[in-house]
Amino acid sequence: MRILEDFKEVFRKSNNALAQLIMINIAVFVVLNLLKVILHLSGSAPMFTKLQEFVMMSPDPSELLFKPWTLFSYGIVHMGILHILFNMIVLYWFGQIIMSYLGSQKLLNLYIYGVVAGGLMYLIGFNLVPYFQQQALGQAPLLLGASAGVLAVVVGAAVLLPEYTIHLMFLGPIKLKYIAAVYVFISIIQVIGDNSGGELAHLGGATLGYAYIRQLQHGRDLGRPLAWLFEKIKDLFSRPKIRVTHKNASYSFGTENVSGTRSRSEEKSANRIINQEEIDAILDKISEKGYDALSKEEKQMLFNASKK
Repeated sequence: MRILEDFKEVFRKSNNALAQLIMINIAVFVVLNLLKVILHLSGSAPMFTKLQEFVMMSPDPSELLFKPWTLFSYGIVHMGILHILFNMIVLYWFGQIIMSYLGSQKLLNLYIYGVVAGGLMYLIGFNLVPYFQQQALGQAPLLLGASAGVLAVVVGAAVLLPEYTIHLMFLGPIKLKYIAAVYVFISIIQVIGDNSGGELAHLGGATLGYAYIRQLQHGRDLGRPLAWLFEKIKDLFSRPKIRVTHKNASYSFGTENVSGTRSRSEEKSANRIINQEEIDAILDKISEKGYDALSKEEKQMLFNASKK
């Protein structure tokens, strides 16, 4: 199926977090809404309610204890088409800015941490603030939507580049700091409205976005544990390893298929005299951006060096 192949292609590419996040949200939206129609038409509506409770977040701490994944899974769940459309458009706009200046991993860090921070703010608000506790006395509202993660990206971009200007339809050029300020202000004044849980999550995501970029500007990357986790997961599915020593440390990376007929450029690369400075530069690039960021020639040079 071509659609499935296109979906796989998005995830084969490295440094492609923005497209991957959008595709995941869209895929979950399509699957959940199709299941909703099917289960309702078949008279199994209560089953769909159970499914919602399985992936959306409850303000009840005991629910989170038995379903800890909902602290993240709620952030990729949308049921309304306008809800997902607006979130994905904003994520695309501001995610491109973060990707351009900080890279794919930092965008992923902002989004995931923003979702988690939003969920925690929602949980704290509905358990410690009297106004929200009164709201939860009846049917506790379940939390869903990517807005907390999206707002973390929006505020993060504004903190990183406050004077950066984008052109909005009907409004003209506006600086990022003003766009982020409007978003946060709207969430503050609507926090006592019908969507108070969602607005609490927005504020949690915004706070995280601000803190993450400010810490990054001071040389502290709060996303390192998350990046490490993703690297470990990636290693589980990586190709066979070879090792090269660099500056008294060794690094692992996937091997390339160099058997069979080589192209002229590959022969030229193989026959070059490779010095240690070139290898050090390549390994520094792996350390900063990952093995997949190397060019074909750099991979070949590294493979040739490993055989010496």
